[in-house]
Amino acid sequence: MSAASTREQIIEAADRLFYEQGFEATSFADIASAVNLSRGNFYYHFQTKDEILDAVIALRMANTRKMLDAWETEDRAPAARIRCFVHILIANRAKIMLYGCPVGTLCHELAKLDHGAQRKAGKLFILFRDWLTRQFAALGSKGDADALAMHLLARSQGVATLATAFRDENFIRREVDDMCAWLDAQRRVGKRRSNAASPDRT
Repeated sequence: MSAASTREQIIEAADRLFYEQGFEATSFADIASAVNLSRGNFYYHFQTKDEILDAVIALRMANTRKMLDAWETEDRAPAARIRCFVHILIANRAKIMLYGCPVGTLCHELAKLDHGAQRKAGKLFILFRDWLTRQFAALGSKGDADALAMHLLARSQGVATLATAFRDENFIRREVDDMCAWLDAQRRVGKRRSNAASPDRT
């Protein structure tokens, strides 16, 4: 196995363990065991857990960008792209009910620890916020786009938190349906604004 491949396995294992167990509760030994490495070989790739954390955040950023780019290139309307974001709660419901949102839980833990990587982790939320803002602007709500993006981001985080507390799949599905209905209402508002801004002069 190449050094690059081993490093990737370490980062992927750490990503999973930080999500499932928490950053602070996960030890070097836990990660080394997950990839069947001796401590000596492990230290060849990473000297500190903070180095691993930086690599995990970079991996999550890269994976998030890939996901958002994929939604963009599927040539869907803005409302359909936003709906993809909402439906993450359905697609990942089993893990969310067990561990919460991977972005939210990491940011919350790092904030409690007053960890230096807190701001880096928060950029994951900024990535979602900026992307949602662009979609709402394309939907015809330029003036309110950022506020709508923040509203949806906050609501999805609230659903993830309560889903972990109650482990109720029906609750997740109801909330997703309600968010989609809200999105349809925003789409209609955006369409009316667009029509008002460019009236038919024929």
